[in-house]
Amino acid sequence: MLWVKAFHIVFVASWFAGLFYLPRIFVNLALVPVESVAEQQRLLLMARKLLRFTTILAVPALALGLWLWLGYGIGKGPGNGWLHAKLAGVLLVIGYHHACGSLLKKFERNQNRRSHVWYRWFNEVPVLLLVAVVVLVVVKPF
Repeated sequence: MLWVKAFHIVFVASWFAGLFYLPRIFVNLALVPVESVAEQQRLLLMARKLLRFTTILAVPALALGLWLWLGYGIGKGPGNGWLHAKLAGVLLVIGYHHACGSLLKKFERNQNRRSHVWYRWFNEVPVLLLVAVVVLVVVKPF
């Protein structure tokens, strides 16, 4: 079980690294002047590759988490409300990941209507989600 847990943590940390950096690329894309086509294309290429890589990392992170939950019974039984809250957090992270993909498509179609400031705030969401999930798993407050 410890091997599964260790690799789960590695893949979750890697997944989040991508979720931390992708919105920073969005901040830069929102700042690119319309006439800077080469800069925009370079940033779009970086964002596409990072989203693809981040998605690949999310799959084993989620699979290993399911293995821990269903295969080893982590979080089963009474007094494990923390797991339900953690699973809700995981669903929010998946939703955030999906939102990043949707925002990238808007940038690719030149349909972005949000400012760089909005993306700076959007970039803080995965930090808050990671803190919440880690506290739930480590502290198990309920």
